[in-house]
Amino acid sequence: MPLTLAVIGEENMIRKVSGKPEVRAHLENLGFVPGGSITVVSTMGGNLIVNVKDSRVAISREMAGKIMVQASTENQEETV
Repeated sequence: MPLTLAVIGEENMIRKVSGKPEVRAHLENLGFVPGGSITVVSTMGGNLIVNVKDSRVAISREMAGKIMVQASTENQEETV
């Protein structure tokens, strides 16, 4: 699912970063790499604030739509 659909406060794993090569390179430089952990902290005015690689980053909804994530199930399985 795209990052724009992620639940606030839930940890997710980055599966894929799409877009033009320069956009992908920019996102990778910010820490958005496949296999990495990402958490949406909040949304404000259509933009997302996320925790990635121990940093908070604000990205546009358009940019967030290029980041495909998967909800981390390890945390859910441990609580069952």
